[in-house]
Amino acid sequence: MRRFRYLTHRHRTPVTNTTLGWLLAFNAGAVNAGGFLVLHMYTSHMTGFASQLSDSVVLGNTTLLLNAVGALLSFTCGAAACAMLVNWARQRRLHSVYALPLLLEAGLMFPFGLMGAITLTWSTPFAVPLTVLLLSFIMGLQNAVGSKTSGGSIRTTHMTGNITDLGMELGKLLYWNRRKADLVLPVRHNRARMRQAAGLITMFVVGGLVGALGFTYVGFVCVVPLAALLLALSVPPLLRDLPRRRASPYRV
Repeated sequence: MRRFRYLTHRHRTPVTNTTLGWLLAFNAGAVNAGGFLVLHMYTSHMTGFASQLSDSVVLGNTTLLLNAVGALLSFTCGAAACAMLVNWARQRRLHSVYALPLLLEAGLMFPFGLMGAITLTWSTPFAVPLTVLLLSFIMGLQNAVGSKTSGGSIRTTHMTGNITDLGMELGKLLYWNRRKADLVLPVRHNRARMRQAAGLITMFVVGGLVGALGFTYVGFVCVVPLAALLLALSVPPLLRDLPRRRASPYRV
């Protein structure tokens, strides 16, 4: 429990970065898989949307073009919002540097979980319902949190990089170091990096299973516990900031 309290604290360690990354990967997997059942598209898959953008231009399909532009812009805006919140908190030396973006994410997920079916009927200029843009924004916001906390080594909303890392470390593990090559440094795998990548992939898949089952049998309200998890991660450092802000409200 003590470690849980410091997962979004401004002071980072490899353990807190990895643990937070696993929890966020679970959340991303649940939202992404569940959203696919409702929207028939993966809202964290920006590689696919970038390809769709190119295809739509060649095919002259305006609807596909607008879909891709909307998702890409929403994801980008989510990442930008995270950067703005993190830098604002850093300049004020707050403990809740990384808690603020997750608090915003939780604040967006709560109403989505309670009235998600309604947002499916809200049209946008991008030929997709508001739900697509909202989930893409949330995924961009969350992915930037993992990147910010770990210095760019952890991605939680897409698994391509993590699977690549796992494959490379497995290659090192299976590599046969010849004894004759005494003058050459032996190949050694990075156990911590392998464990981190495998954990992120596993949590994303498990989250996907939970999200798919939740959306299938419970509906949009299954997002509420996920939002509650993010809220729980955000609250401890926010509470630490309150006394200082009350004592010195104009401190910069």
